Amino acid sequence: MNHPIFRFFGAVRNVTGSKHLLEWRGVRILFDCGMVQGKREKSRKANLHLPFDPKEIDYVLLSHAHIDHSGALPILVREGYRGKVWCTPGTKDLTAVLLEDSARIQEGDAEFLNRHRKEKDPEIEPLYTLEDSAKAIQRLRSKDYYQPFELEEGIEVEFLDAGHIIGSAEVVVTLKEGGREFKIAFTGDHGRKNMPILRDPDPLPDVDVLVTESTYGNRLHPDEKTMEKDLVQIVREEQEDGGRLVIPAFAVGRTQNLIYLFGKLIREGKIAHIPIYVDSPLARAATSVVANHLDDLDADIQKMIKGGHDPFHFQDIHFTRSVEESKALNRIDHPCIIIAASGMCEGGRVLHHLLRSLPRKEDCILIVGFMAPYTLGRRILEGEKQVHIFREEVKVRCQVRTMNGLSAHADYRELVESLKHLAGSAKKCFVVHGEKDASYSLRDKLLKVGFSEVTVPVEGERYDLMNGGS
Repeated sequence: MNHPIFRFFGAVRNVTGSKHLLEWRGVRILFDCGMVQGKREKSRKANLHLPFDPKEIDYVLLSHAHIDHSGALPILVREGYRGKVWCTPGTKDLTAVLLEDSARIQEGDAEFLNRHRKEKDPEIEPLYTLEDSAKAIQRLRSKDYYQPFELEEGIEVEFLDAGHIIGSAEVVVTLKEGGREFKIAFTGDHGRKNMPILRDPDPLPDVDVLVTESTYGNRLHPDEKTMEKDLVQIVREEQEDGGRLVIPAFAVGRTQNLIYLFGKLIREGKIAHIPIYVDSPLARAATSVVANHLDDLDADIQKMIKGGHDPFHFQDIHFTRSVEESKALNRIDHPCIIIAASGMCEGGRVLHHLLRSLPRKEDCILIVGFMAPYTLGRRILEGEKQVHIFREEVKVRCQVRTMNGLSAHADYRELVESLKHLAGSAKKCFVVHGEKDASYSLRDKLLKVGFSEVTVPVEGERYDLMNGGS
C-alpha cells in the first residue's frame, strides 16, 4: 500500500487554528480549516495566508462548527479551493451561522480600526467578508452519522458522534488498496459522557492511526454536583449583593448548556427566579439550530421537548434582539445574569458588559471555559488589575470566579477511558489541540495504557503513517 502522509498545520502544541493534512496517492484531504484566535496582531498575521496552497487541496472534512475548526474556510475558498466541505447536517447548519457571524466581526473590526488608524497608516482590510463567507457556505455538504461515503475510489469516510456540540463528529477515514485497508481516526473535539443536551461520544472502531485532541490533557473536571453547588452559591451571592453576573460564553454549546442548567436549578428551587439575558444574536440562532436537530440530542432532552417543555425558552430567559436592547442591559440596576459572546472576550457584545462590570465591586465575572493565551479572557482570569477595552484602560475591581465543569471537552481521565481500547490496534497516535504541557501529559498517559507510539507533532513536519519518523 502507498504510504499515507500526515502534516499538522494548526492546533499543534496550542488549541487554535485546527488544520491537519492527509496526503495519499496524490490526493490531499484537509481535516478542519480553523481560524487562529488570540492576540490580535499575531492571530491576524497567522490567518492572512494559509500554510499550504488551497488550490492543491482536494477535499475538506469538517469535524464541527466552532470557529477554531471552521473559521478559515472563507480564506481557503477565496484563495482557490474549489472542492466540497463534508460534515454532518448539524455542523452544516451551525457552520453557516458561525461563518456569517465571523465575517460580520471581521468587517466590523476592520471598520473600527480604520476609524482610529493614523493618517499615514495603510487601510486595514477585513480578514474576510460576508461575500467570502457566503461562497464558503456554498461549499458545505452533509452526510448523516453512521453513513459511510466515498470521497473517491479507495477513500471512504464515516462520521461518528463526538458529543461535543450539535453535529460534532469523530472522523474515520478508510484507505483501501490492493485488498488492504488502513484506518485513520480524528477525534475532533472529544465530548463527555453523561452531559446534558447531547448524546455521549461514540466509541471509535479499531484504527491504525489515531489523532486525538488534548485540551484538558493535564486536568480533571469537577463532578456535576460540585459544579451545581458552586453555581448556586455564586448566583445567590450576586442576588444578595445587588450585582450583575456576567458570563462570557461561546454562543454555540456553552450558552445552551448554561440556559439548560439555570432552568434546571430554578425548577428545582435551588436558586430564586432571576432575569437571565442572552445577549448574542449568534446564540439565539445557534439555539434554534440545536432545537431543529432533535435526533442529535440525548434521550432526556428529547423526552422533555416532546412532552411540551422547552429547556431553552422559559419564564426567566430573555434573548436580546437589537443593539438597543443590548445597550439597555447596562442600565439595569438590579441583580441579573448576562450571558454574552465571545467566549474568550476577544470581541462581541460581552466587551460592553465587561466595560461596565469590571470596575464594579458588586458585580462578578464568571469564567466558564478555556481561555487561550493572550486573550482578554485569559488576562482577566490570571488576575490582571487593569485591562484595555476599546482602547480604554479599565480597572478590574469586580469578583472574578471560575467554573470549569461546563466544558464540552473531555478531561484526561475521560479521554484515556474513551481511547484506551485502541492501544492494541493503533500503531501511531498523534496528540494535537492542546497547550504543550497538556499534550505531553496526555501523551504520557496514553503510553501508560499501552499505546506503543504517541507523538506530539511539530507544526508543518511530514509524518509517514506506516513507517517510523518523519
